[in-house]
Amino acid sequence: MSEIYIGLMSGTSLDGVDALVVDFAKQPMRVLGEAFVPYPADVREQVLTLQPVGHDELARSALLGNTLATLYAQAVQQALQASGLGAADIRAVLCHGQTIRHAPQHGYTLQIGNHALLAELCGIDVIGDVRSRDVAAGGQGAPLVPAFHQAVFASDSVSRVILNIGGIANLTRLSPGLPVIGFDTGPGNMLLDAWIRRHRGLDYDAGGAWAASGQVQGMLLDRLLAEPYFAANLPKSTGRDLFDLPWLDAQLAAHARLHGPVHDADVQATLLALTSHSIAAAVQRFAPCCRELYVCGGGAQNPVLMASLAANLQGIYIETTQALGLGPQQVEAAAFAWLGWCFCHRHAANLPEVTGARGLRVLGALYPR
Repeated sequence: MSEIYIGLMSGTSLDGVDALVVDFAKQPMRVLGEAFVPYPADVREQVLTLQPVGHDELARSALLGNTLATLYAQAVQQALQASGLGAADIRAVLCHGQTIRHAPQHGYTLQIGNHALLAELCGIDVIGDVRSRDVAAGGQGAPLVPAFHQAVFASDSVSRVILNIGGIANLTRLSPGLPVIGFDTGPGNMLLDAWIRRHRGLDYDAGGAWAASGQVQGMLLDRLLAEPYFAANLPKSTGRDLFDLPWLDAQLAAHARLHGPVHDADVQATLLALTSHSIAAAVQRFAPCCRELYVCGGGAQNPVLMASLAANLQGIYIETTQALGLGPQQVEAAAFAWLGWCFCHRHAANLPEVTGARGLRVLGALYPR
């Protein structure tokens, strides 16, 4: 039976869906093909409007789920073309879906994408809803990638951190002789993208250029870092439910009442510093033995952010995951392909020490082709 899987990942950055075709028949795993399908602007806007409580949510989320399924199917087809494979060659597609609410404190997390429709469109078994079982077992349901990081990136001799900077930043500590820990450190690109979209109409700050043109405002940065989430103990996870533009607007308004308004470019510079400082503080607090840090996700392509991390984490070797054999834009989709492999083999894929679940659990639900 085939051990080739497709991982689909669409995260909090809302840029689109990554698809990766991965063969797990032998170790190390082999990447056979990849694709990226960007989200149209109206789809991104629909996701954003579903984040807060609003009118007619059931119908809007169901219809958006159908739209997402068609985009996911496009990503699957493009990835198959890139790999030279057909649907019959694939054991299963693992689709993360698009998170619209993440509230483990209330016992749920919600990702949409209509997996049944995706199975119908692709003619391949689809596995989805991978976070809910961990939440049902008392866990955060996130992050789930640390188990994959452990399987692929761990060293027998060197303490490493794998850092994903997507919309939200999350890290995994891989230290010989110590348990794996992983958690969301706070905003990654999310606030940076939202701020430049509001003020310049751009989807992201290419190369960190706008942030580099501004000046970090120390008092504003201190206010942002005073958010209680940063000091919270593990396990923890977060998302747009906390770090969104209304949160930022409230912080800016409170700062302005005491110190006056901040120039737009200076806000962008300070938001980049927020991402960098919160990551560095998390590494220093929870992974003080770290000697190597490998970055994946969109933030790995931001040289200003990478330079800021290096300045805040002096003495630690910092590179992208390309140095470990997997491109920074491939890691999350590869992780979800691996979760598909785990499900089909009925292997537990959560790490209770990471999520806080009561024990190991097989993650996901099957939608047969």
